[in-house]
Amino acid sequence: MQTEKGVTLISVTIYIIVMLIIVTVITVLTSYFYQNVDINSVSEDFNQQYTKFNSYFTEEVNRKGNKILDIIEPEEITDENMQVYIVFSSGNQYTFIPEQGIYMNNVKIAENIIACTFDRNENEQGKTTITVILSGENTQRETTYTLID
Repeated sequence: MQTEKGVTLISVTIYIIVMLIIVTVITVLTSYFYQNVDINSVSEDFNQQYTKFNSYFTEEVNRKGNKILDIIEPEEITDENMQVYIVFSSGNQYTFIPEQGIYMNNVKIAENIIACTFDRNENEQGKTTITVILSGENTQRETTYTLID
């Protein structure tokens, strides 16, 4: 009786097919992982920019006696005037310029913001409120601030 040693053509083919399946599964899982990392980094960047804007704007609305002098509200926005701004009696102006960011006077305080609106209202106590809506690539934040008298 002869014993056959070695690898047959069928077993080599099966090994190659199994290895291709394993490599394909690893590639698909890796691509999902990197897509999620990109989404998280964009979301994290928006959160950082929102926090930076929020710190400046909170300080502004908490100034005693600070009033709104001028504001472009959402219904006033036209295609020719895409800049949105709010001016306070302290002399500070917050301006959103599309594709550039949000500026306090001439200093950029936030970037990677897709859309921004300032909306003035009054609450039940008769105090002036400002609702700010900031939109990023995958996220939107709406915050209402109350001016201190």
